Amino acid sequence: MITALHSRPRVGILLSRVRVEEKLLLAALERHDVAVDVIDDREVVFDLARPRRDWDVVLTRSVSHSRALYATRVLNGWGVPTINRHEVIAACGDKLVTTMALLEHGVSTPRTRLAFTAESALRAVEQTGYPAVLKPVVGSWGRLLARLNDRDAAEAVLEHKETLGSPQHAVFYVQEHVRKPARDIRAFVIGGQTVCAIYRYSAHWITNTARGGRAENCPVTSEIDALCLAAARAVGGGVLAVDLLESDDGLLVGEVNDTMEFRNSIDTTGVDIPALVIEHALAMARAGQPSPPTPLPCAGEGSKGQPSPPPHADWSLGSAEPKDQPTLPRSGEGSNGDNLLARTGPGSAGVPPVPDPTPGRASSATSAARSQLTPDLPRAPRANDNPHGVERVGAGV
Repeated sequence: MITALHSRPRVGILLSRVRVEEKLLLAALERHDVAVDVIDDREVVFDLARPRRDWDVVLTRSVSHSRALYATRVLNGWGVPTINRHEVIAACGDKLVTTMALLEHGVSTPRTRLAFTAESALRAVEQTGYPAVLKPVVGSWGRLLARLNDRDAAEAVLEHKETLGSPQHAVFYVQEHVRKPARDIRAFVIGGQTVCAIYRYSAHWITNTARGGRAENCPVTSEIDALCLAAARAVGGGVLAVDLLESDDGLLVGEVNDTMEFRNSIDTTGVDIPALVIEHALAMARAGQPSPPTPLPCAGEGSKGQPSPPPHADWSLGSAEPKDQPTLPRSGEGSNGDNLLARTGPGSAGVPPVPDPTPGRASSATSAARSQLTPDLPRAPRANDNPHGVERVGAGV
């Protein structure tokens, strides 16, 4: 069996600040015999000419999409596995790239049009029909979404975006407005398994829990499971949250999220999501294949006189995904082999809406772990405020 170089895996967490999710992940790591480094993305410096492989795996929890995108490009280039991989973050962090990946893999998704000027965007909106939804290609938490109910609203919003003039407003991503119940579904995929799901209820058409949506347990049916796994495969797999819409034609994939928030889903589903994420991360770390510890010279120079990397910094990892993964529990009921819906336009057959949920309860172990957490911190841990006893990595990595 291939194992990581270290008998005691070293796990990095790349983050911008310590939110509830990061505290839960750190608490889950405390239950394992691992070394942990908190990598502050506001302070870290990557010397691109000096590759370092200091971690068996790195969990990417940056709030900033661009920081996560570029940091994982460096780390993956150095052979450090990350959750998620650079390619997955690139696919999930841009709605246009996500939509293209879903369509190319035959995965159900709302009808979408793309334009590059306000005039052509207005045509795209009218071709889509009112109401239509205008979204930024990069963004989260339901920010800058606009529902265009008529031509007057469309002209006003498009004029504002064109006048603002930033690159964020120069691409017009127009999507059909899906007539759905006062809810959507968020499902969690970890290492190729749909482990649980929630309904997000809201009187507003935007149902994000960050915007006040209310979470209830959603049983993972065979249709939800198949569609979520297909969406995860389309973007490259990993640890993902898949947002589903219940349309008249069946379930549609709205978005796939690479840095998922789960604080409102643990008690709701009774599934210890952070524990499963850490188990998946450690499985990736154990899949490492060691290589001789040869120092890595600086680019353009010989190896003489160059400092050797730390003892744990030079090893070779095999596949980014572990070949043998433990079976993870899943909330809800199992599958019966139903076929996956693949709708890429109107008029296709659909999966019927899922039934109303039966709320779940958190396990006592999960509740105990959460009760030990400290209040939310405004920044990443410093040397003198380290509640989890982890090492902090700043400049000079």
